[in-house]
Amino acid sequence: MDLREKVAQLPTLPGVYLYKDAEGTVLYVGKAKNLRSRVRSYFNEDRLAESKTGSLIAEAHDIHFIQVDNNKEALALENNLIKQYKPRFNILLRDDKTYPYIKLTAEKYPRVYVTRRLLKDGSTYYGPYFPGNLAHRLVHFIHRHFKVPSCKIDFSRTHTHPCLQYHIHRCLGPCVSGLTTDEAYAAAVRDVRLFLEGRHRDLADDLEFRMQEAAGGTRYEEAAGLRNLVATVREMEERQKMDSADGDNTDIFAFYAEPPLLAVNLFHLRSGKIVDRREMFWEDQLAFDPSEFFGALLKQVYLNQQYIPGHIHVPVDFEDRDELEEFLSEKRGRRVEIGTPQRGAKRALIDLVGTNAKHSFDQRFRVLKPSSKAIQEALQDALNLPTAPKRIECFDISHIQGTDKVASMVVWEDGKMKKSDYRKFIIRTVTGNDDFASMREVVTRRYGRLQQEKKPFPDLVIVDGGLGQLHAAAGALEELGITDQALASIAKREEWIYVYGQEDEPVVLDKFSPMLHLVQTIRDEAHRFAVTFHRTRRSASRLTSELHDVAGIGPKTVQKLLTVFGSLERVRSASEGEISKAIGPAGAKRLLDYLNGAATPLVQITNATRTADERDALSALSAREPEHVG
Repeated sequence: MDLREKVAQLPTLPGVYLYKDAEGTVLYVGKAKNLRSRVRSYFNEDRLAESKTGSLIAEAHDIHFIQVDNNKEALALENNLIKQYKPRFNILLRDDKTYPYIKLTAEKYPRVYVTRRLLKDGSTYYGPYFPGNLAHRLVHFIHRHFKVPSCKIDFSRTHTHPCLQYHIHRCLGPCVSGLTTDEAYAAAVRDVRLFLEGRHRDLADDLEFRMQEAAGGTRYEEAAGLRNLVATVREMEERQKMDSADGDNTDIFAFYAEPPLLAVNLFHLRSGKIVDRREMFWEDQLAFDPSEFFGALLKQVYLNQQYIPGHIHVPVDFEDRDELEEFLSEKRGRRVEIGTPQRGAKRALIDLVGTNAKHSFDQRFRVLKPSSKAIQEALQDALNLPTAPKRIECFDISHIQGTDKVASMVVWEDGKMKKSDYRKFIIRTVTGNDDFASMREVVTRRYGRLQQEKKPFPDLVIVDGGLGQLHAAAGALEELGITDQALASIAKREEWIYVYGQEDEPVVLDKFSPMLHLVQTIRDEAHRFAVTFHRTRRSASRLTSELHDVAGIGPKTVQKLLTVFGSLERVRSASEGEISKAIGPAGAKRLLDYLNGAATPLVQITNATRTADERDALSALSAREPEHVG
């Protein structure tokens, strides 16, 4: 039975249809009020002449359908199937940005985190929040006033000492027995829930009752802290009332297209103010139909999103607008309006968003370099960082089968690499090929030293590698008592970025993303620096090992040769005059006789038979570099 015959047997009821190829792969998912009529339209000559429809029908081998009771059910089912199968003929949401949420975990001692992925793990999620740093500011407020932490410390283990967050009054210290009680921690978590749910009046009333109770019990310091918190919460309550009175919330879409390339901007207006901007890009919109495109895009943006604004403005009308309005209104519990303004202030806002979409298009596809500040802010948002990173330090390990192990640290600061702050490390405590242990040693040495010298820490630390290297670095920081350092790793194969604390949500950036290019550039520079140092040490090791065998050539002479030539290969290729200039005629003659095979060493010296002074000299020679060695 061919496709046309199958189409004739479809019901005339609402539902979802799926085109599949000969291997059963879903090519396209669509919805229809009348399945037979909609699918039959694909075989009209005018539709078949379209490149997208013609290609779809040419590849389709079978068609399946799912009948539902009404068009709204079809709308939801279509969206879920598109997310499940990601058919290549559908318009798929592609985005460099996801919205941050605040996650309150379901543990004996719950903790709060900023996250961008909603998981069915029993935790409670609040949000989304925009601008992106708002979630971080709220979590910081929770640490400061309610002392519920965001740490990764294992509460099931016995700890003898609390971390720094307890000492600076940002945590109640549930990890150490006796610092808090279950009742006190549960009360703090209850306050956090009221705060995140926006029940500021209830929270303020409860805090005020506890303030009076503390004052009555002559716990005046506790009462003063609660009084200040009550004032802050009351102020937030009043601000929330004022914001809600300013007007409803609006999302505004606009686009700029040069098919197959397309850029879409989404601006979020909250209480009449633009609070955030979202960019989306496509590279495969050969047959770009704005009406079809926005009909598909809005379903994917809003049908699975918790928060829905009261107004959505789009540049073109689309087929399912009425059904989508009704569906979103039911989900929101209040009226949602999807409009296409043609004039006035609303149209001016769409034009403004369109201008920004053109700018986004140019930055992405015309390879215009965004400003350093823009990249910093974008990186902060993408990696869930508390601040825009002005200084980034990156580490890499280099060795050959566990020999001559070294590490590098490079620095990016305010838009460029800062070579004066680069550091090199000789791995001293690790035996064999253990990159994780090497990373622990280097991170411990670097940040232990910063702690001792009381110097500022970077805004972000990046390690080259996957989860193993990330956890090794995190373990080293935890042993130092450092729990609030932003830490990430970049895996070479997939180029995924893992952020410590949200390892189950790797950040996958678009290959065109300036943020990815920045992280790759820093990682590649760390790798180059480590490999160069490793090669230098290998060359020095070969040179010293070889020349220490020559009678009459001592450590000082070897050091001169290493300073002038740098490697055994360059010594071999040098003329007698060049060598004489470095170590004198007599030393040059002995060396050239040895290298030319005319002389043999009087004593065969190995590292094991060298004296302690010789071994120290060799180590110093191998580590000789103009930059600082950690």
